[in-house]
Amino acid sequence: MESKNYQICTKCVMDTTDPKITFDENGVCSHCQEFEEVTSKKWFPNEIGLKKLESIYKEIKKEGLNKEYDCILGLSGGIDSSYLALKLYEAGIRPLVVHVDAGWNSELAVGNIEKIINYCGWHLHTIVINWEEMKDLHLAYLKSGVSNQDVPQDHVFFASLYSFAVKNNVRHVMSGGNIATECIFPKAWEQGAMDSINLKAIHKKFGKRKLKSYKTVSFFEYYFYYPFIKKMSVVKPLNYMPYIKDEALEELKSKIGYVDYGRKHGESIFTKFFQNYYQPTKFGYDKRKPHLSSMIVTGQITRSSALEELSKPLYDENELNNDIEYFCKKLGISNDEFNELMKVPNRDYRDYKSNQFIYKIMKKAQEFILKITGKEVSRY
Repeated sequence: MESKNYQICTKCVMDTTDPKITFDENGVCSHCQEFEEVTSKKWFPNEIGLKKLESIYKEIKKEGLNKEYDCILGLSGGIDSSYLALKLYEAGIRPLVVHVDAGWNSELAVGNIEKIINYCGWHLHTIVINWEEMKDLHLAYLKSGVSNQDVPQDHVFFASLYSFAVKNNVRHVMSGGNIATECIFPKAWEQGAMDSINLKAIHKKFGKRKLKSYKTVSFFEYYFYYPFIKKMSVVKPLNYMPYIKDEALEELKSKIGYVDYGRKHGESIFTKFFQNYYQPTKFGYDKRKPHLSSMIVTGQITRSSALEELSKPLYDENELNNDIEYFCKKLGISNDEFNELMKVPNRDYRDYKSNQFIYKIMKKAQEFILKITGKEVSRY
């Protein structure tokens, strides 16, 4: 049902829970306009894309000659990375496959990863994050009151992946990130996962133990060392092929026996809980809205079916109670302590020290270089 309290886009399902959203005279939101004017120009779900992808793969294979691997692939067990793995296998790409275990894998995720690896005949490298450090960082973030509680997981995933790529002399990072399901996301809801300055500031204020083995990526490493010194590049193959989520899921089911999680990011118990309870309850952010809106503008679903999906509860009551119990037990806190953490005043991540100042300087420098030379220097 469309709420009377919010203005909702007449084309997608984004609404004024995004405080920066604007609408034209026809009620079409700024997200839809940006997709049409900017994002769609970078999306090639057609023959043009397949030719571009063929060229990319050819170059990757050429560089991989006489090497054990052509590229590196982070495999979470989610649909995006799993489908990408299947397509890489079918294209004859030889990835170094890495899974980062931060302690929140669902049993289904473990099973799906195993099925993918067995089907492709690949070897899986699993990096296990120190749980005591991970737990301390999770609790620090909960105490901080910021919206993106997934930063501790996301940051160490990328940090571990990049570090492992350099160690194994691999420079192409294959990403399951895609325009088809992720092209719309409110900037007001964002908090970059790669801001190690912010992560360390939050942990210093609220953490209780040193992060001795937890890997981080500095601003210099992320924006200069990896892309320019080590010549690493992030490739998103799903943007160069027709990627229809439902069809991809059915293909995974039929070919490898993949089991559906029933919701986006269901492979991680933490992400599932954080996106479907913590954020909607504390901040009013329902991540189904940008996800469904992305699928509307890319022609995968209708607006009416998206509205029907949004009318369903985010959680079954029994499932929610079970997940809260598991969440508390995993983090070593009581239900009362969890309830108190849910009452922590909401804060913007910029309330803590961050890389925003130096990031803005870098962006201005990039714009200046682009204006003078006509060359894009960003690799991200």
